[in-house]
Amino acid sequence: MGSTESNRFETDLDQSAANHAALTPIDFLVRSALAHPRRKAWIYGDRSATYDEMHTRCRKLASALRRLGVGQGDSVAIMAQNGPAILEAHFGVPMAGCVLNALNFRLDAPSIAFMLDHAGTRVLIADREFTDIIRDALKQHGSPVHVIAIDDPDTDNNVDFGDTTYEAFLETGDASNEPVLPADEWNAIALNYTSGTTGNPKGVVYHHRGAHLNAIGNGMMLGFTGGTVNLWTLPMFHCNGWTHAWGVTAFAGTHVLLRKVDTAEILKLIEEHHVTHMAGAPIVLNMILNAPDDHKRAFPQTVTIATGGAAPPSAVIAGMENMGFKVVHLYGLTETYGPALICAEQEDWPGMSIDDRATAMSRQGLRHQMVAGYMVADPDTMEPVPHDGETIGEIMMRGNTVMKGYLSNPDQTAKDLGGGWFHSGDLGVVYPDGYVQVKDRSKDIIISGGENISSIEVENALFKHPAVMEAAVVARNDETWGETPCAFVSLKPGMEATAPEDIIGFCRDTMARFKVPKTIVYGDLPKTATGKIQKFALRERANNLADDEADYESKRS
Repeated sequence: MGSTESNRFETDLDQSAANHAALTPIDFLVRSALAHPRRKAWIYGDRSATYDEMHTRCRKLASALRRLGVGQGDSVAIMAQNGPAILEAHFGVPMAGCVLNALNFRLDAPSIAFMLDHAGTRVLIADREFTDIIRDALKQHGSPVHVIAIDDPDTDNNVDFGDTTYEAFLETGDASNEPVLPADEWNAIALNYTSGTTGNPKGVVYHHRGAHLNAIGNGMMLGFTGGTVNLWTLPMFHCNGWTHAWGVTAFAGTHVLLRKVDTAEILKLIEEHHVTHMAGAPIVLNMILNAPDDHKRAFPQTVTIATGGAAPPSAVIAGMENMGFKVVHLYGLTETYGPALICAEQEDWPGMSIDDRATAMSRQGLRHQMVAGYMVADPDTMEPVPHDGETIGEIMMRGNTVMKGYLSNPDQTAKDLGGGWFHSGDLGVVYPDGYVQVKDRSKDIIISGGENISSIEVENALFKHPAVMEAAVVARNDETWGETPCAFVSLKPGMEATAPEDIIGFCRDTMARFKVPKTIVYGDLPKTATGKIQKFALRERANNLADDEADYESKRS
């Protein structure tokens, strides 16, 4: 029984600068530059930088930003393909005390304008490739923003865009200036927007502590070492590259930067740079597996490829293994810094048949090392469901790798962090071995090619068509994209059935291309007695449609 006297282990033993420092991923770069100054930090085409050089460039970026007058609590946005600028921004921006907002470059101008306004953006770093959409977004935004243009061989460098270029901006900074380290690890480091089911996107705020721990946790799960060579097939705007932008650096691994997913280039770079790790949506696996024969190459090393979203089917797992890849299935959300659960491989799995192994791997898995707790529970009673693989509840997580909350949205923050748990909105079951499997999405978010699509956002666009009376959008399984939007539409009285191409074309003019429905189905919508549309019935119908039934390809950006 504990003593009633003062606890001697807590008396006169206080925190001080000598024994306590805020956790921050900024320190990963500082340490790697100290320990491995000549090791390649990044490779980008025929350009490269050592860790010493990257450290210098990031300190210059931080200094240049401070000379613009931005600092603690100011938002610096970046809209860029995977390249040196967005990787360096993950360190240089927080070194200035600012909050990094990596923008999804697949979004339309109104969405970008909303994010710039909501975040109070002071500085925007952007690829010239996105000149038109940025100009449109800034016009809608209206407030002054300092624009720094990224020059790149693949873009038109003659376009009059931006106040300066990225490389010129770096030269205005002083590498000898000390970076601003967070006084409190709870300080914000990054802002990432996620699609909601209603209204505008939500701004998810990350803190230094969570970014530090999740980056280390992911590295531990995936086996990062000093010999790690990570090929960037995952956009860094996705949860800061699932925190791998910081994580690979923590282990002093090498970032191989790739602007666009192209199978010929992917397989060439794997062979040329002895790539050990990759990450991406299931579509990346499908693209590699189905690459033309003249793209494929033999390489001696095994490449670990992490994927989230829909579980890869057995044929994909087998095919990837035959090509030299090891597939790792993960689960997480923007609110959990990306991966939070991992389908950890058990010792007996390698001896299983490929179908049995695929069944085991189809589950979303167990918490990773830095997640404090996870459960599947009744969201009303908060009682965990039995571990029977059948009883459905909501997937919940807690710990240091859960977001601070939603920017300027206290009601939604309180709701999603209620009861001491983060409520994912995903419905799942737990098996006797503790592995979680997602069964449905209570928020009706469609995940297509790794991108979140709000069904209500698409429905709202459909309602604007003059012939549409009712519309309901659900996910339809797709071999290429994982899921695509399938729209069920009823027309106004007296309106003749308009061609599906007309509806699709209308949507293309009002939203980002990847959100446009691929399938349009006409007819009455099933409803409950209270008049609510039965989406579960529509989901079942969507996935029972013949491949050629009302199925029209929508080109995607």
